Amino acid sequence: MTSKVNRTLNRPRQQVSISHLFQGDTLPYIGKRLFQAVITLFLASALCFAIVQLAPGDYLDELRQNPQVSPETLNQLKEKFGLDKGPIEQYFNWLRRILSRGDFGFSFANQRPVSDLLWERVPATLLLSISSLILTWAIAIPLGIVGAIRQNQFSDRFLQVVSYAGQGFPSFITALLLLYLAQNTSPLFPVGGIMSIDYPDLSPVGKVLDIGWHMILPTIALTVTSFAGLQRLMRGQLLDVLRQDYIQTARAKGLPENRVIYVHALRNAINPLITLLGFEFASLLSGAFITENFFNWPGLGNLVLQAVRQQDLYLVMASLMMGAVMLIIGNLLADLLLKAVDPRIRLEDLR
Repeated sequence: MTSKVNRTLNRPRQQVSISHLFQGDTLPYIGKRLFQAVITLFLASALCFAIVQLAPGDYLDELRQNPQVSPETLNQLKEKFGLDKGPIEQYFNWLRRILSRGDFGFSFANQRPVSDLLWERVPATLLLSISSLILTWAIAIPLGIVGAIRQNQFSDRFLQVVSYAGQGFPSFITALLLLYLAQNTSPLFPVGGIMSIDYPDLSPVGKVLDIGWHMILPTIALTVTSFAGLQRLMRGQLLDVLRQDYIQTARAKGLPENRVIYVHALRNAINPLITLLGFEFASLLSGAFITENFFNWPGLGNLVLQAVRQQDLYLVMASLMMGAVMLIIGNLLADLLLKAVDPRIRLEDLR
């Protein structure tokens, strides 16, 4: 057993490269996953459309309660929006427009194409989500490593308390506390919107700093509720790896502790976190809804919430399908990253 471990430690590390990643079974695997994605999206779209249709009434219900709106006007709107057709016919008409023209439909409430509305809001949501994701990982991974290296010491126990507190705070509670902080420190932290009134008059650097200034509190709100679980996972995974026989053998051979931890142990402990990263990528467009509503951030949160309330059918469908696409892409990226980090992994064994 010891000789086998020694051969493993003495073996040269296989370098990861883009060319290596796309050799062997990778391209056929990607093709297979893309084919599966088409079927998955079709089934998901049909299921989502059916669920949306199960809600009682439609977008015109509010107009029907207005005595100033005549039945003739309601019939015209119903025909214009395609609500005079059956659910199955509505679905296949919507699907045909997507496949033939890339048209995701028309927003009833906003009187604009759905794709235009989404592309206006997606950048703001991605900006907030990606910044929070980077900050979360930049904080959680080092703290998890510190907790594992200094197990049961004061720093580890302190970090565990911080982790439990972070997990115990719902995102809306964190947002409320940060809003209270902003109110008592005004005008130090801006609340509402993504830019100041004088944004057009600022220099390019000033515009970047202004947007970053408005991102501080929403980003902190998202990070506080995300880093705690990731920190505990990093700590637990690294502790499990540090107990393995080959780590003890590496230490017995006299390898520097930093090399043992950051080369041999961390590389094996990081795999479950890469899988988690794929799911976090999938939630980039949906994970910030609560925070966006609290801080009046001009992202998808308010738009989709309003669409659900008003039964704006095609806007709700487009947002649901964007989430499904992100989930599929996130899972595929997680598998490819696992293959890149650990070349011993066979892609066909991941599913």
